[in-house]
Amino acid sequence: MTDTATTEKNNPPGGEGPTAAELARARKEHIGRYVAIFVMPFLMVGMMITGYLYAMHAPAPHDMPIAVAGSSQQAYDFARALEDADPEAVDVRVVGTDEQARDLVFSREVAGAVTLSPQGTATVYTAGAAGASQSSVVTGLMVPQVLAQGLDFTAEDLAPLPGHDMAGLGVMFMAQALMLAGYMPLSIMLSNSPELLRFRRIVPLLAGWSVLIGTLVWLVAGPILGAVEGNTATVLGICWLSIFAVGSVQLFLTRIFGPMAVLVGMLFVMVLGVPASNLGMSVYALPSIYVPLHGFLPTAAAGEALRSVVYFGGDGLGGHIAVLVIGALLALAATLGVDAFQRRRNPDAGDPEITMPSLTPGPRPTNDRVRYLTLAFFPFAMVVLMLSIMLGAMYQPTPREMPVTVVGATAEQAEQTVAGLEQNMAGLFDLQSSDSIDDARAAVQDREIVAAFVLPSPTSPTANLITNEAAGMSQQQVVQGVFEQVAGGMQLPLTVENIAPLPGSDTMGTVTLYVAMGWIMSGFMVIVVAGGAQPAAMVLRQIVPIAAGWALFMPAVLWVIADPITGAVDGHFLPLWGVGIVATFTTSMFTLALHRLLGLLSVVPAVGILMFVGVPASNGAMSVYMTPEVFRFLHGVLPMPAAVESVRSILYFGGDAVGPHLVTFAIWGAVSLLCVIVIDRIRAARSDEPSEQPEAVAVRS
Repeated sequence: MTDTATTEKNNPPGGEGPTAAELARARKEHIGRYVAIFVMPFLMVGMMITGYLYAMHAPAPHDMPIAVAGSSQQAYDFARALEDADPEAVDVRVVGTDEQARDLVFSREVAGAVTLSPQGTATVYTAGAAGASQSSVVTGLMVPQVLAQGLDFTAEDLAPLPGHDMAGLGVMFMAQALMLAGYMPLSIMLSNSPELLRFRRIVPLLAGWSVLIGTLVWLVAGPILGAVEGNTATVLGICWLSIFAVGSVQLFLTRIFGPMAVLVGMLFVMVLGVPASNLGMSVYALPSIYVPLHGFLPTAAAGEALRSVVYFGGDGLGGHIAVLVIGALLALAATLGVDAFQRRRNPDAGDPEITMPSLTPGPRPTNDRVRYLTLAFFPFAMVVLMLSIMLGAMYQPTPREMPVTVVGATAEQAEQTVAGLEQNMAGLFDLQSSDSIDDARAAVQDREIVAAFVLPSPTSPTANLITNEAAGMSQQQVVQGVFEQVAGGMQLPLTVENIAPLPGSDTMGTVTLYVAMGWIMSGFMVIVVAGGAQPAAMVLRQIVPIAAGWALFMPAVLWVIADPITGAVDGHFLPLWGVGIVATFTTSMFTLALHRLLGLLSVVPAVGILMFVGVPASNGAMSVYMTPEVFRFLHGVLPMPAAVESVRSILYFGGDAVGPHLVTFAIWGAVSLLCVIVIDRIRAARSDEPSEQPEAVAVRS
């Protein structure tokens, strides 16, 4: 709406008041803004948690492409046996030579390959840089068949991950940062500075933004953190192109959907894009819909382009670049078409109405430069925080003082073993000694320690490793791998006891994180949306009941998503609902306190603390004993870890540890609410102070 139109609306000719139609329209807008407080976060949170739980709560191989090479009959027999073992898991092709099999793996046309030799040897080829989880799945499918046919097994990684990025997370977090930088700014522009979205202004602005943020992403991931090395020029080009392509598509979506374009962008870039990217988890281990999505969504194109350059010498780069280029060109052409159509329909139409005058608690800046810098700061800070904190915390997942108890028949035997192990594992494990198997098993059950290594005794000639998979799959896998080597070095047979295995509905142990993420996102999103859609609702007497009602509603919705819709959770409604209410309301109060200080810019510290710092500290995606030490401290104080551990305790341990986490929520909620009350009273006192300026003017006159 133009300034002229606004003036005419507020001051109609003749000085008459607003018409009945204008009053009715104002009432509808008023109601619509209140409705938006609930609809927008409901759609955002519901869409994201449904998408992630559906895709990743129980990954299993589906039509995973495998190549088999060898003499004709031997290869066909092995391929048939592999398919018969699990027909839905693999899509096997037989090739003529070992070289063909290797080439297919390196070019990522197949997930893995096996070459059978006449001498009775089977060599399994994988490419770790194409996905560490995918390599593990391939090996798990191949090895039983190799051993069943009496073949000698060897394995070769044709593209191993480098030591500076042993989990392959550098490329994944870079791709997500590029997507965030591409789709986030335009929706904010539409609400705050719609004049910037005129085609002739936004295209050069988007190009400059792409260069700035793309270079920043490379700088953080490469020179600063060291997660990505080499190929600087090509990596920079991919970063610039990725942001520009996503921004161009988001520009078109903004023309079509207006403020709702942020939901559409999130759907394709995050909800569908992250699982389909093949970066964190193989698309062949997800529902079949993600394989075709991998071929054209921008998250996959950007991630695979970076992976191709960083790990595979540029092999396969052209196809992913083509996806980004074609997407950008089509989006810009479509935007021009929409603009031309709208001009024909309404030649006098101006810019869209400003619905978010200021991103700060104060009035709208009168200086355009200040407003534009504030506007740019928002996505700039989000990208920097996400990449630096999450990538910095998780790209080198190695054990750091992971607590393990060594149990001997006597205390002296356990202490001697600990002393010997500490010489080779200093800093990796916090080794303790004990002579009680029952005490050690109870400590593993209570998550006080990660595992217990039980030495042989006169009554038990084998060593035993007691683990707890439900306490954290990543730490269980690490400690099992290490102590299998320890037992081998000591020439001891080893049995592994998993006292709390994960159920089939949560094979990766990530359901706890996604449910907790739903609670946390619900809490801060309702405040953020309320602050932008209906500022009048932010007064304490209104926003507290709104947040309380929302906290009652949304955890129930998330349980419906997790249980009957996706099957990731089985029951436990009442405890999950109860803790979810507390977690959601607490998060709302914390975000409200930040909003009182920073306005809509509160999103930056809220998401930074609750998500970007909270996820690495949560012990959900990765063991807190495999991240920098500061996150171990934060694990005991932040809301996200409290939410994750509450869900874990409820689902897998009978709710044994919920109480302390409820105390954590209570402290955060009470302190946050108190801060809001204090801030409101200070501002009210200032607004009630009489101004001396009018009197001074009267004296001078």
